[in-house]
Amino acid sequence: MASILTNASALTALQSLSATNKNLSVTQARISTGMRVAEASDNAAYWSIATTMRSDNKANSVIQDALGLGAAKVDTAYTAMNSSLDVVDQIKQKVLLAKTSSDDNRAKIQTEIATLQAQLKDNIAGANYAGSNLLQTDSTDTANTKLTVMTSYTRDSSGKVSIGTIDIDFSKTRLIDSDAAGANTGMLDTEFTTAGAGAVTASILTLDVKATGLDGTDFDDMLKGVEDALKKMATGAAELGASKSRIDMQKDFVSKLSDSIDRGVGQLVDADMNKESTRLQALQVQQQLGIQALSIANGNAQSILSLFKG
Repeated sequence: MASILTNASALTALQSLSATNKNLSVTQARISTGMRVAEASDNAAYWSIATTMRSDNKANSVIQDALGLGAAKVDTAYTAMNSSLDVVDQIKQKVLLAKTSSDDNRAKIQTEIATLQAQLKDNIAGANYAGSNLLQTDSTDTANTKLTVMTSYTRDSSGKVSIGTIDIDFSKTRLIDSDAAGANTGMLDTEFTTAGAGAVTASILTLDVKATGLDGTDFDDMLKGVEDALKKMATGAAELGASKSRIDMQKDFVSKLSDSIDRGVGQLVDADMNKESTRLQALQVQQQLGIQALSIANGNAQSILSLFKG
């Protein structure tokens, strides 16, 4: 039935063209943004997951920065600890040499020891990074007893967030006690007393091999004090070395985890550009055909006029 009031063919063609234009708009938006889920209205579930994971990945970026800072602090302390170990070992050799030396030679040896003691203080004072010195800390400062390095940011299935850390106890790395009252609990400033005729009280930083009246027992006790310090320092170096290794491994893991999350988010929301470009071409053809179909449908209505021509 031909009607001048209702053009069913034109209505059908118009609906088809409108649907094509809508799909074309979506495809063009995907191509221009590179995303198939750019807003919650595109896919609420995927958009929500992607938004949460992006937020967590920003936290991982903070963790990476914290690990980098922590690694630098620990590496600085580790380097200074190893250097100090070498210096204390040299002091041990000088004390051993002084045991059987004359008073004149002991005075010369003490000059060398004093130089090594000054070197130790310089090494430790220089082991400062970003305001932290793990080798020179205050034993009476109960508010600061350890270095805490953030290592992870995790979210469980219920949404609860937890932060992982690596803690380095200052008491295990302290070479010099910075307590103003002179607590002297560090590995190098802890005092020991010799039991010989000299009966001196000293630490690695203050021992004096030219003191009056020193005998073999005094030197044996000095050597024992140096050996005790070396043993503690070796343990401290091992503590720092283990922490350094763990921080480095965690840095590598967090970096890979961050990349993995980025890939996972991409799988959810990124557009397949090959697919979308092919779809764009098909929709452009459909749009052209739809325009032609609408034009034909509108032309059919015009043919009714020929019925009234004489």
